[in-house]
Amino acid sequence: MGNREDLLAGAITCLKEKGWARTTVRDIAAAAGVSHAAIGYHFGSREALLTTALIQAIDEWGSEIDSALSARGSAGYEAFWDEAVRSYATHRPMWRATIDALLQTEHNPALRTQLSDGQRQGREGIAAQLLGIEEAHVSEEQARTIGAVQSALISGVLMQHLLDPATAPTGAEVVAGLRALGALAAPDPGADEPSRTPSPPAGPVDA
Repeated sequence: MGNREDLLAGAITCLKEKGWARTTVRDIAAAAGVSHAAIGYHFGSREALLTTALIQAIDEWGSEIDSALSARGSAGYEAFWDEAVRSYATHRPMWRATIDALLQTEHNPALRTQLSDGQRQGREGIAAQLLGIEEAHVSEEQARTIGAVQSALISGVLMQHLLDPATAPTGAEVVAGLRALGALAAPDPGADEPSRTPSPPAGPVDA
């Protein structure tokens, strides 16, 4: 590997071991086996390197889910959630680092911009994964509906698993919950029907 790839690998290792806030330039350089100056040369800043490393780690997670699903054949949406839930335990350090990074954006506008860009790309990737199409073919609407909502679900279920894995939902429970919510979100069949209540008389009525 070259210095750039070594830095990314070192940064991912540091994110998993130390989290975002506690990872220093010295830590990354030591893990990568390169000089401090290489970080500035290849990425410009610690934050830019850590952001790139975090996005790469999440992309690798997505590829792992894809591979697992491919190995199971026509696995379906519930299988996607089974794999996602399993990964919350096997990739726990990476997910903790993701939450840590999000907290830093409150006081770091540049980091907020970088992670926001990564979030937009992530929505497209998730939509493409679920629809079985190339990212280039994902429409804006698909990214902002399928991609954005699925991203929110992944984050929400993740938080429950990080906090209390014993009571967090399984893949089957997530899908069952979505079906129940879908029923609640279905339009009321009578919502658009005109009222059948008789109109009051236009004038006085004789006794």
